[in-house]
Amino acid sequence: MAEKKKTFEDNLADLEEIVTNLEAGNVPLEEAMEKFKKGVALSKSLEKTLNNAENTVTKIMQADGTEEELTDDKTEDKE
Repeated sequence: MAEKKKTFEDNLADLEEIVTNLEAGNVPLEEAMEKFKKGVALSKSLEKTLNNAENTVTKIMQADGTEEELTDDKTEDKE
């Protein structure tokens, strides 16, 4: 049976658990290093997911089905 892909929230909870364990300071050095490496990998994965979500959110769908980047043109000072 294939392993279910973890959600963003699952990965965030795993990262929080790693941070809590490392902050407690009661983890042997070798295990701490492995947890740190896993934490860095989780952090990069979470950042990538957030960046992808941000890119999706900043696009608006046009009437013809094309996407357009959402810009702050309307907030610029008008002279």
